[in-house]
Amino acid sequence: MRLAVVDVGSKTVRLVVADCGGDIPLPVHTAKRRLRLAELVEPDGRLGERAVDDVVAAVAEVRDESARWGVERPFAFATAIIREAPNRHQVLEAVHGGTGVPLYVMSGVTEGELTFLAARQWMGWRAGPMVLLDIGGGSLEVAFGRDRTPGFTASLPLGAGRMTREYFAEADPPPAAAIRELRRRVRHELRDVAVRIHWERPRTAVATSRTFQQLARLCGAPPGKRGPFVTRRIERRDLKAAVERLASLPAAARAELPGISAARARQSLAGAVIAHTAMKCMEIETVTLSPWALREGVMLKQLQEQMPLWCETSAGTYRADPPSVVPAS
Repeated sequence: MRLAVVDVGSKTVRLVVADCGGDIPLPVHTAKRRLRLAELVEPDGRLGERAVDDVVAAVAEVRDESARWGVERPFAFATAIIREAPNRHQVLEAVHGGTGVPLYVMSGVTEGELTFLAARQWMGWRAGPMVLLDIGGGSLEVAFGRDRTPGFTASLPLGAGRMTREYFAEADPPPAAAIRELRRRVRHELRDVAVRIHWERPRTAVATSRTFQQLARLCGAPPGKRGPFVTRRIERRDLKAAVERLASLPAAARAELPGISAARARQSLAGAVIAHTAMKCMEIETVTLSPWALREGVMLKQLQEQMPLWCETSAGTYRADPPSVVPAS
């Protein structure tokens, strides 16, 4: 069997096509289209006409690419930047009308649950009680569980892109006072979550997302070309040093550092501050990176559990159809 998912985020639209002969999706093709929606967000959070047109064009491109790989109708979903836009229904309607592909919007908690599912599958049961951290452009998800699905999930408005816009504005590099204010915000938002994680006492801490992947490389983890099966970790002490290094440089210079892409250089400092502060609040010394995250969680939900996803589209909130599945060639 073959299926495809499309992830519409704040920076890119990503396509993953996978063969699913059993319970494990094995990627056969990936692609991405740059969006940079975060740069087009209006002061009230709305996505303007240009942003909507860019989303429609990008989804149309990956829809056609998905079809060339044997899946006519990929399962497309959007994350926080569209979920929280006041005009999200306009965006969803435009995508569906312009591409024929329904664009689903999940809650932040659902995103956290699916990401946890994927990370658990990757890490295995030996991970034991596990806490998950995922930093996106608009939100931070924290989940804890002892089973396949988490017993506790929180989605907080602490995304790297959002915090960059709110605290660093045009300052490049930002003043130390702005960084301290961001740390205070993260501590405040995480106060109750941190208490819960202290009480649960996880055996393993896992991180996902491009933010953590780039920070891991900056902290000395092996490069991506070594493949997904190489263990990658981030030590909190190394992340503290990375924050200091990033804070001393403008965005253009950050893009020259190991792991930091030009597209994410500006928000890399906020991502590092969020990650380090979260680890400190939860008394986490080390996180292990999982290459499987939300996209793989969507696939696993459909393959392993055969349970529906409750999402929001232009037609309202209802049970989402499974992604198209066809025999693998």
